Amino acid sequence: MAFEYEGRPLDERFDFLLDTISSKSFQAMEGLGNEAPFFICEFEVEETNEMYKAVKSLDIRLAQRGIRVRHINLYDLCIEILKSEGGLWDVVREEETAFPKDQLLEDFLGTFDAETQLPTQISDKTKDKDFDVLFITGVGEVYPYVRTHALLENLPTYVHRFPLVMFFPGKYIQTLHTGAMLKLFNRLNDGKYYRALNIFRYLP
Repeated sequence: MAFEYEGRPLDERFDFLLDTISSKSFQAMEGLGNEAPFFICEFEVEETNEMYKAVKSLDIRLAQRGIRVRHINLYDLCIEILKSEGGLWDVVREEETAFPKDQLLEDFLGTFDAETQLPTQISDKTKDKDFDVLFITGVGEVYPYVRTHALLENLPTYVHRFPLVMFFPGKYIQTLHTGAMLKLFNRLNDGKYYRALNIFRYLP
């Protein structure tokens, strides 16, 4: 039976995540068919600070069980890319208020290419394979410059040999009529995506 997570306090969801991610079936990526081992861990926007603290605690508790975590924060990764783009980070910091918002968005979308550049950067940071599960955070912080569904659509080409858990501030809604969609902040439709699993519904 799936874990009835909605309305449960964070500490109970934390215990579920700890037991699930450290389980042999999860580490062996069982019960996924031919799909990539991608999981969405949704949470309420108001819980963001608490969830990020929980993620750090999860890193530690999993390590105690012999599970190695690689953690990539999308916001930090985007800053890293800006800093590598010929001093673009300094320009953005100094002149951000002078940039028209539409132009800023257009420039950032070109810099943070979710089809190849970001997946390639993530692949580069995981190619040593010296870990057991990948955590991705910072989803809300990079919106709308990075769209979650676009990133997830393209990541399987680059990252697919280990479980990936994306911590998502909002809802991952799956119905027979509408299919699946990511609803960022529980109000913005970030696009349809059906290949990931809600980790709280994982039944190997």
